[in-house]
Amino acid sequence: MDGIETAHERAAFHRMADGTAADWQIIMRQHEPFARALPDRVLSHLRLLGGDFGGFAVDRLTHSLQAATLALRHGRDEEYVVCALLHDIGDTLCPYNHPDVAAAILKPFVSERNHWIVENHGIFQGYYFWHLIGGDRNARDRYRGHAWFDDAAEFCELYDQRAFDPQAETLPLADFEPMLRRVLAART
Repeated sequence: MDGIETAHERAAFHRMADGTAADWQIIMRQHEPFARALPDRVLSHLRLLGGDFGGFAVDRLTHSLQAATLALRHGRDEEYVVCALLHDIGDTLCPYNHPDVAAAILKPFVSERNHWIVENHGIFQGYYFWHLIGGDRNARDRYRGHAWFDDAAEFCELYDQRAFDPQAETLPLADFEPMLRRVLAART
């Protein structure tokens, strides 16, 4: 079968309990190309962040690009840089728990440490502003003593909270695309 016919194949079951090995072969043939296209979907979603300022001095895409640029310029490895690039990708869909979205995307591809940093960066970033809006800037202290507490605090100090400057160096998304593709191709 050529790719066009394969793309139109469908499993016969209507309930998973009724699936057969042949059904799952059809599904798996289509899953592989779908999974390989993940970087394209992630890049498309990152582009959606452009133009959405949310009141900040730069739009959400620029913020993400600046965080990644800072991490790259500080010599961080590709996995870390991609985490910096994607840390706020969930802002548009989940404004109240955006770190969970980024962490879920990255989990199969990054170290436990980097995953934990992304998953918890929201509460660590709160240190810089929650007290200004009636919150507890020290809420992150509930994680004090965690093996990666200092790593998450450093991520926010060096990259996340510094990436709102319209004049700062901001590499284009195309510069990060090759590393994003490599990281999202390597399952941990």
